[in-house]
Amino acid sequence: MAFWRRIWQRDDEAALAACTALDIGTEFAKALVFEIDETGHGTVRGVGRKRQGLSHMQSGTVADIAAVVDNCSVALQEAEEMAGFRPSQVVIGIAGELVKGFTTSHSQERRKPDLPISEAELQKLIDSVQREALREAERAITWETGLPHVDVRLVHAAITAASIDGYALTNPVGFQGRHVQISIFNAFAPLVHLGALQSVASQLDLELLEVVAEPYAVSRVLGSDLVRQAGAVFIDVGGGTTDVALVRQGGIEGTRMFALGGRAFTKSLADRLDLPFPRAEAIKIDHARGLPVERAEEVAKIVSDDVSVWAAGVELVTEELAGGEQLPGRIYLCGGGSRLPAIRDALAADRFWKRLPFSRPPEVTVMSPDQVESIEDATKLLVDQQDVTPLGLAYQAIELQAQEDPLDMALRRVLRAMKV
Repeated sequence: MAFWRRIWQRDDEAALAACTALDIGTEFAKALVFEIDETGHGTVRGVGRKRQGLSHMQSGTVADIAAVVDNCSVALQEAEEMAGFRPSQVVIGIAGELVKGFTTSHSQERRKPDLPISEAELQKLIDSVQREALREAERAITWETGLPHVDVRLVHAAITAASIDGYALTNPVGFQGRHVQISIFNAFAPLVHLGALQSVASQLDLELLEVVAEPYAVSRVLGSDLVRQAGAVFIDVGGGTTDVALVRQGGIEGTRMFALGGRAFTKSLADRLDLPFPRAEAIKIDHARGLPVERAEEVAKIVSDDVSVWAAGVELVTEELAGGEQLPGRIYLCGGGSRLPAIRDALAADRFWKRLPFSRPPEVTVMSPDQVESIEDATKLLVDQQDVTPLGLAYQAIELQAQEDPLDMALRRVLRAMKV
């Protein structure tokens, strides 16, 4: 794979793969420069951040390409100077209400179950899943935008499960059986959103390895088998959007995003207290830290009202993801917006979880960078929940190393054929 052929040669160390993770958020552009050794372990060598202007991003999507490129350039320069080197490749996260992520499962009854499954048969099955998923994404995005036709593109895809006659397999080729099932997670986005990120990478003179739906990246970052098998709901509260991902029975079932995040809480404080936006942001941050603030009772009441609206949004998208089936008993929170204690309290409240198919009160955990087992932070600057998302993007670069199994190779061949 090109990523692993283009290694960064250090004078004082063995050859290592080097890459950049770029989290282009509504509030901040965040850059991580990291190395990956031959065992698949990552080490963050540089970290950079640059605050975005109020008009630069809109609900998690790029609104001003030139301004965002400038912000990312500042964050990248800071990270690269800290690391002492500049990787040529980048993984970028994508968010926004019109980014659709879901798992499509396709079952097929084989006419000749005694014949071993061939690679050609497997590719044909994967092709059927992908075309069905694309049609579903086009219908959903067209309906939400109200436009007659929206050019929808695949962001990324990953096979989450495969089985024959109910038996889970990592490679169905060569097996006999009647009922074959493949499940593939796909993330789709309108071309205008994806194209903006591709332009950002190009203007930064970086080779774009992959664009990853951020809720997918967050849901994959915890390597614990217990989490993946027991399942969990992952909620990333960013500046402009809230991303929700559902992991159930070992694989990600879907992601949803809605345009309500930390910036909306700040704007509400600014409007209702008649304050400049920067002052309202400072008050919100101090309130989240438990520090004394002016007009504390009013601040608490405004935040509480806004979090109630936010929780109703989470409830709606979680119910849609659940599909009437029982939800796992864990909720993992990350993102800068999740610093507000009221966010965690709202998810643990009876009025939230009792309206959803939870069997018991969910265990709500705020994620931290030290939970990401496969990536070490040599800078010691990644300290709280806002740093989990860029680490998730870095983890996706590491996972590229492992995508050489037959299922992934078959998926890539199908994707190449669909682009022709």
